Amino acid sequence: MRSHKRYVGLVVLFSIAYHVSASVTHYSIPEELKEGSVVANLATDLSLDVKTLNKRKMRVDIIANKKYLDVNKETGELYVVEKIDREYLCPSRLTCYLKLEVTLENPLRIFNIELEILDMNDNAPQFRRDAIHLDISESTPTGERFSLSNAVDPDVGSNSVKTYHLSESDHFNIEVQTGRDGSKFADLILKMALDREQQAVHHLILTAVDGGTPPRSGTASIIVHVLDTNDNAPTFDRESYSITIMENSPIGSIVVHLNATDLDEGSNSDVMYSYSLYTPEKTQQTFNLNPSSGEITVKGVLNYEDFKIYHMEVTAADRGANSLTGQCNIKIIIEDMNDNHPEISIKSFQSPINENIKLDTVIAVVSVSDEDSGDNGVVDLHIPDNMPFKLRESSDNYYELVVSEPLDREKVPEYDITFTVTDRGSPPLSDNETMTLELLDVNDNVPQFSQSFYTIRVLENNAPGALLSSLTAFDPDLHENQYLVYFIIEKEIANTSMSMLFSINPENGNLYALKTFDYEIEKEFLFHIEARDSGSPPLSSNVTVHIVIVDQNDNAPVIVSPWRAHGSVVEEKIPRSTDKGSLVAKVIALDTDSVHNSRITYLFLQVTDATLFSLDQYNGEIRTMRMFSYRDPRHQRLVIVAKDNGQPALSATVTIKLSTVETAVKAYSDMTEVPLEYDIFSDLNLYLVIGLGSVSFLLLITILVTIVLKCQTPNPSKAAPPSRNSVISERNSTIADSTLVSNDAYWYSLFLAETRKGKMVVRQPAPKGSRYIVSSLPRSTGVSETSGSAASTLQVGLAFAY
Repeated sequence: MRSHKRYVGLVVLFSIAYHVSASVTHYSIPEELKEGSVVANLATDLSLDVKTLNKRKMRVDIIANKKYLDVNKETGELYVVEKIDREYLCPSRLTCYLKLEVTLENPLRIFNIELEILDMNDNAPQFRRDAIHLDISESTPTGERFSLSNAVDPDVGSNSVKTYHLSESDHFNIEVQTGRDGSKFADLILKMALDREQQAVHHLILTAVDGGTPPRSGTASIIVHVLDTNDNAPTFDRESYSITIMENSPIGSIVVHLNATDLDEGSNSDVMYSYSLYTPEKTQQTFNLNPSSGEITVKGVLNYEDFKIYHMEVTAADRGANSLTGQCNIKIIIEDMNDNHPEISIKSFQSPINENIKLDTVIAVVSVSDEDSGDNGVVDLHIPDNMPFKLRESSDNYYELVVSEPLDREKVPEYDITFTVTDRGSPPLSDNETMTLELLDVNDNVPQFSQSFYTIRVLENNAPGALLSSLTAFDPDLHENQYLVYFIIEKEIANTSMSMLFSINPENGNLYALKTFDYEIEKEFLFHIEARDSGSPPLSSNVTVHIVIVDQNDNAPVIVSPWRAHGSVVEEKIPRSTDKGSLVAKVIALDTDSVHNSRITYLFLQVTDATLFSLDQYNGEIRTMRMFSYRDPRHQRLVIVAKDNGQPALSATVTIKLSTVETAVKAYSDMTEVPLEYDIFSDLNLYLVIGLGSVSFLLLITILVTIVLKCQTPNPSKAAPPSRNSVISERNSTIADSTLVSNDAYWYSLFLAETRKGKMVVRQPAPKGSRYIVSSLPRSTGVSETSGSAASTLQVGLAFAY
């Protein structure tokens, strides 16, 4: 500020001196003074009374410009109202003046003032454009000059542009020139040849510096674009390519994307691809080359088995005026794909074969192949597991199918053998071939009956020729080996051949009875039947047949006791003093049927007084239920029925007429085992006719009975303990109170009782072939013995041999 004031003071003194001489007051001020800065004291310089300035309306007018200055009417000082820009007021001029008029009234007086605006270095040099673009061909020789636009500085004199500077560059420098008007400009000089491929654009900084203190500068970017010339040939990324591609790749699949680069630009770098003359026609037909992109794609079918390697040479050419080219070699290797199924060829197959074929016999020869390579062409042959065969490799890719286990047509008549061949590719491929192996039957199985022992139950009284059973055997063989013939193995029973009793159909095994069987005579038969096949040699087996004759209820019970001479009425006498529970009579009936049908049940069919007598339904004993009273009728009539257990039941009846007497009569219950005294002819009047007709027969029976008793039974003692009547068998039997049950015999009872008339009752002899002992043991009745009325029991043993 002090320097400015000093400067203003000098200007004022100079102005006063000038005013004195020229009547124009001159002042000089630098531009850009702050608002309020005092330029001069006009009251002092113009010799004016400060006190009158306000009254005289002092004012300052700037001619042809806006008001930059004003006067203080109190002090008379001229001061800056607005900053003054010299470059704005006086553009492109070396000097700059402001003309002012100071006016006062009363009296009117006008003063001319000239104010010089002095330049300050307040502006830096400035280029018209921030960036200067230059296109220079890379073939431009060194030393070539290129004009650059100059920088402009609104300041004047030494504050304007003084020189230029260029940023560091290996290819360029500048030379500063002075124009006719004194302005400064620079030329760009090429000092080293350009190579667009190395550096296509050069960036430089041009700096313009003025001469002010301190100096100011301005910059502009120089962008040098190096223009291309076709001086580079296209170059591939690699000189040679080795590419692997899977066979059967689809049409259009990309094999490789070639990339040839040309360091040039524009048409000089625009590359076109093509096959060279050295590329085979087969390759060009299989692969397509895109001339613009260099992309090679699959054009035809790739088959490893036909062609494994393709060679090609590709040329890349630019589109420059003088076209340049580059080459590369490509080898395309086709990689095998597991695309061929292995194949099976049946060279030999033997079918049918006998089921007894020897082990390790070759029945088939098979070959396998696969057109693929590597693991894709390695094959394995298999057959299903759990088969009686195995594969044996005989030579390369040849296999023999041999028998590894015994064959049995009856278990498996034929085999579907599937040969499966599988390669070792990923994923593996396979193929299969199925052959049917038939087995021929061999007569190696004997006929088999469904049972090892047949029991056939035949109801007696069958019709001759009736079918008894079908004895069918099975032979798993085939054809004549399974055709069976049935025979009865001859066997004689009692001089009778089995073929006389039975017959078998030789074709179907139906067994027939040739006669009617009687259970009471024949109970069972045991023989063998043979089944023989028609093979060569024939095989046979036999089975045991047990014919069991089943009893029918065809025999009615026969009452053997009490004995009846005529008809079915028996007359008996009983003491009237008989005690309660005394045995009155015993009914014995026999049935020649089997056990079930011969089981006898005794029932009262009629009884005079049901309260007087009871009948045991199992042993036929009739006993008194109470003692006789004087009210009871003297004669009692009892009708007893003996019924077997057959279906339908058969029966027999007996009528007993009881007469009560007052004299003491030994009851049946007093029977004791005493020697039997025979008085057959004691009553000639009653038995005369019977005795005359049967004396011989009875005498024979008496002798036989006596012999049996003497041989088999000791003489009973009179002191023997009392017991109930019983029947004893030497064979299987059941004894229950005088009732005998046997499964296999005819039973005969002999009940012998001595009555007052000495009657003996004898049953007809047993059939031939039986052996039995029939006995009747005494039972005490509680009645005292009397002489002449002793009851006796006869034990009879009947023995008959076949």
